[in-house]
Amino acid sequence: MHLRCGAFKLDLSTPQVMGILNVTPDSFSDGGQYTHNESAVAHALQLIEDGAAVLDIGGESTRPNATPVPLQQELQRVIPVIEALVARNIAVPISIDTYKPAVMRAAIEAGASIVNDVRALQEAGAMDVVAASNAGVCLMHMQGTPQTMQDDPQYDDVLLEVKDFLRARRDVCLAAGISADRILLDPGFGFGKTRAHNIALARSLSELLDLDCPLLVGLSRKSVLGQVTGNDVAARLYASVAAAVVSAMQGAHLLRVHDVKATVEALKVVTALK
Repeated sequence: MHLRCGAFKLDLSTPQVMGILNVTPDSFSDGGQYTHNESAVAHALQLIEDGAAVLDIGGESTRPNATPVPLQQELQRVIPVIEALVARNIAVPISIDTYKPAVMRAAIEAGASIVNDVRALQEAGAMDVVAASNAGVCLMHMQGTPQTMQDDPQYDDVLLEVKDFLRARRDVCLAAGISADRILLDPGFGFGKTRAHNIALARSLSELLDLDCPLLVGLSRKSVLGQVTGNDVAARLYASVAAAVVSAMQGAHLLRVHDVKATVEALKVVTALK
């Protein structure tokens, strides 16, 4: 299993880590910590040193009830960081966490090689941007929008509905000329899902493997872990690592996390045991 993204071919035969770099003032966990280019670049380099196989850079928070960010402001946050990292010839692919086609295009031109889209390329023009590039893409499931997604989300069968959505979006990408080895699928933990929905998805994660694309899982520090442990967001390291281990044991290929070093070490144990 591998992911083709730009000049990179990411080996996913063992579970890998995507390090999170939020250059935002309001992300739920680390908002405001890396809003200056120098601190953002320094943190990115530390994530690579800690073992991140991918860097995921985001300039707009997608936490529940987050305020949308104007296009130019998002560009001003992310593009200089991407350019600075590319200038350092880093050895891992850069992912841009955005749903806006203009940000996708600018980020790819600046050197990003993965588009991580919470709206699964449903925005007008987004599919065209990715199809015209050689970038990889992550398609995520979300019920509603960040502003509405936790307003009483409902499913008849959360696993079936998430799986059907991801299959449909994968097939649209294939029809647009995006090959299967450029596609990641993300069930979207915490995006329009209750504690019960998230736990049901986590229990049945392996059921998504027959979609024949690598699975990305993002449970790091999320509210469902706080609901289970009673801990606030600053004290969810152990729960986050446990969630990553369980996900990897069920077949997840890429774990999107804040705490890279701890997760990388835990995944080495998973690989040894498997």
